[in-house]
Formats: sequence, structure tokens, C-alpha cells
Amino acid sequence: MKPSDLSQILDNDASWKGVNPVDPSFHANPHPYLKRLREVDPVNETPAGFWRLCRYDHCLQLLTRAETGVRMADGGFPGESILPGGRAEFLLQQDPPAHTRLRRLVSKAFTPRAIERLRATLQVFTDDIVNGLVQRGEMDVIADLALPVPSYAISEMMGVPFSDRDQFATWTAESTHLLASTIAPHEVIERGRIALQELHEYFERLIADRRRSLRDDILSELIRAEEAGDRLSPTELLAQSRGLLIAGFETTVGLIGNGLLALITHPKQFNLLKACPNLIGPAIEECLRFDGPIVLTPRYLRERVRFGDKVIPAGSQVWAMLLAANRDPERFANPDEFSILREDNDHLAFGGGSHFCLGAHLARMEAQLVIGALVGRLRTVQLVDERLEWGRSLFRVLNRLPIRFEIF
Repeated sequence: MKPSDLSQILDNDASWKGVNPVDPSFHANPHPYLKRLREVDPVNETPAGFWRLCRYDHCLQLLTRAETGVRMADGGFPGESILPGGRAEFLLQQDPPAHTRLRRLVSKAFTPRAIERLRATLQVFTDDIVNGLVQRGEMDVIADLALPVPSYAISEMMGVPFSDRDQFATWTAESTHLLASTIAPHEVIERGRIALQELHEYFERLIADRRRSLRDDILSELIRAEEAGDRLSPTELLAQSRGLLIAGFETTVGLIGNGLLALITHPKQFNLLKACPNLIGPAIEECLRFDGPIVLTPRYLRERVRFGDKVIPAGSQVWAMLLAANRDPERFANPDEFSILREDNDHLAFGGGSHFCLGAHLARMEAQLVIGALVGRLRTVQLVDERLEWGRSLFRVLNRLPIRFEIF
């Protein structure tokens, strides 16, 4: 399909059944659009030729039981040619056996035990930030809290200088759009391509420096990674480095920002968490279910599969609409209600199957520390401006979230 043809298809909003992926109003608040789509056509083919699933059971079937891949049947990856080196080598862009091999080499740094070793250091860093912020009576949750803590965590883990956080925050936000290279506007893709190339060159310099002096961090571990005689190639090393930085940073900023927004706009739940801080674990799970930062995850079918009353042909690209699945009334009681007391909260915010989020434990820990520390210090809190400003990321990540508050 020519870019001009695709542009015309995307501009024809009516043919998308009210859920056009490039519509800014959809990005700002996708839930009412997805609710309507789930009700009128939960398994639907789009004008661009791919399919969307909006029911929880169908999304779970796609992610965990159907024969699928993240690459096309011919082995290609969408938009691969515009990536540095013209190859998609990050583990999330691979199918078995390549995915299995790369995940095995990388996963040792993301085990619950490995992540827990970071907890004490991250707790001190978070508490120091919160203690300084609460004296001001106001803050921008994103710039002052949601950005610094994940930046610090991923910097500590990977050995990336924390002083470079503003630069790699910009790179990661812009480069996420390359995940939607088949539908995103040309100028957005071009910004993403430039950002990813700059991130690629940044890690080339950092890896060269680390080879001269290995340390106790993920970057050094990737360099020395060896299991059963297997090593990462130089291009694989670069791909995992930049990919882990993007994956371990951008979505966590979204989780913290969206989670605090949900709590602030639901004061009874905010006060409940303040009174019962031991509910922080369930609270974060409800934040993930209610308004997670990732709207969807795509797969390619290796066989024809029936979803409900429709059969989708082999080779089709299918989107699991995670936000729609997480508010499916056939799976969750009162799904549009935000409740940190919700039980049986087996959401799909981290995907599923072999590509289940490698950094899920890290993201949960960061959100628990940040949101728990802030909520515990505030007596009252309110939004300065109810008009939300979303960032330039493909994911739903707030650009700003200014609040005023009183402390105990």
C-alpha cells in the first residue's frame, strides 16, 4: 500500500468504526471509543487490512494460545528498513528461536531477586525527591517525580549516566513511534528515526567506553553475556541496549503519571490508600488495569484462527487492544470503576505469552515506591488544570500533570 493511499484511509474516520488510531482525541481518552467498539464489533477488520480484538478472552487467546509471531510470515518486521543497520534485532522484535535465545541472555538482570537488590537504593532516592517536593505545595508530577525515578532506576541498572536523562527521555519518546511505522505520519516517523539513530550512536560510545572498564551493570553484563557458549553479536548488543532503555523507561513514566491521575481524580480511593498503605500492591494493579500506558500489542497469525463468530486468515496482523480487554465487562465487574480493592485483577497491561513484559517486576516496584511515598505525605491534593497534556510518545504518557497539595 502506498503512503498516500494509507493516509487517505486513515483520514476516513467513519470507516474505522469510531476508533481511528491516529485521532488525537482517541489518544487523549481511548476508553469511551474502545467501549463502543467492543459493544458493536469486538472482532473487526480495519480499512488498513489489520484486525482488532476488544474482548479479554480473545486478546488472551491471541497472546497465549494462538500460533502467532511478532514478525511477518516471510520473516520481515514492519518498518525494519528505517532502523539503524536496517535490522530489527531487539528481543521484542524477534520470534523463537531468536527471541528465546536473546531473552535467556538478558533476563538474568530482570529476575525478581535481581530487581529487589535495587529496592533499597531506589527507596532512598525516591524518599529524598518526595521530601524535597512536598515542601513546595505544588509540583508537576511528570517532570518532578515520574521522570526522575524511572530515569534513576534504569540508569543504575544499565550503567547509563543519570545526567543524560533529559536527552534519553526525548529520544525514547520520539522513537516509540517506529513501533507504528505502518500507520504513523511521515514526519512523526522521521523524528523517530533520527531519535533512534542518535540513541544508537550514544550507545556505541557508551559500549566502547564500557569495554575498556566493565562494571556491575546490565550494559557490562550484556557485553560479557555468555551462556552455553552463546554471545551477543555487536549489533545485537546495541539493539538490546537501546531497546531496554526505551522499554524500561517510557512506559514506567506512563504508569506512574496515569496511576497518580487516577488516584487524584478518585479521592475516595486516594484516601483509602493513604489510610491503608498496605494496599499499594493492589492499587498499582488497578492503575495498570484502569489506564495502562500501552493501548495495544500486535501479532501475526501463523494459522487461521476463530475469535468468536469470525475467522481471521493466516498471515493477518491482529491487534490485541489491551485497554479494551482490561475494561471488558465479561471479565471485570464494573470495569469503568476505579477500585484499589478490586480482587481477581488479572489484567493484560503487561501483555502475555512468551513476550510478557520482561520488566514487569521493575515497573511494579517503581510505581509502588513512587506512588506510595507521595500519597503517604499528602493531606489534600488537586489538579491545577483538568485539561490534560499528553506527550509525544506512541504510548499514553502525560507530558505534564501539575498539582497543588497540603501535607500533614
